[in-house]
Amino acid sequence: MTWLAVVATTTQQESTQQAIGYPSLFLLVLLGALVPVVPTGALVSSAAVVAFHQTAPFALALVFVTASLAAFLGDIALYWLGRRGMGSKNGSRWLEAIRSRAPEERLASAQERLAEHGVAVLVLSRLMPAGRIPVMLACLLAKWPMRRFARGNFPACLAWAVTYQLIGILGGSLFKEPWQGVVAAVGLTVVISVAPSVWKRVRAAG
Repeated sequence: MTWLAVVATTTQQESTQQAIGYPSLFLLVLLGALVPVVPTGALVSSAAVVAFHQTAPFALALVFVTASLAAFLGDIALYWLGRRGMGSKNGSRWLEAIRSRAPEERLASAQERLAEHGVAVLVLSRLMPAGRIPVMLACLLAKWPMRRFARGNFPACLAWAVTYQLIGILGGSLFKEPWQGVVAAVGLTVVISVAPSVWKRVRAAG
């Protein structure tokens, strides 16, 4: 097989991956924003690993745009559903789902930080494991209008996408095979997500 044939085959394979991969990434991150059990950070890191090993231009940029847009739209949809629940007599299952994932201690802390620092807390909440939902609920209880929430959530989603994409790039740069980088990136995101709760338990035990 000639060099040109190898390049053509690689390009065709990458085009197929992109045609399937980006819509799938968008839908999964969007779903993860609405149903906070999907590991969206690991998805973005894994997609960044694959993009890092591709020859197609702007592959990493497309991962960033896809992930940040999906996260933003998912957050906005969840906040809108939460606002509907707040205005409803019987609430809604979405509001109940938000409340169930925001323990009283975390909610109280989020409300206090939101009152002190405002929009900046949204950016940090997206980067902190399990920090997004308590802050979103605090915004709902503070009756933030949609426009104000969106204005703060937009840079939060950008920062989130950049952070997890950098984790993927790091994993991709350490290994020659994409699957090895994916395993490393997923492992690192899992460590990051569980580290705060483990540290808190260690401090409590000590």
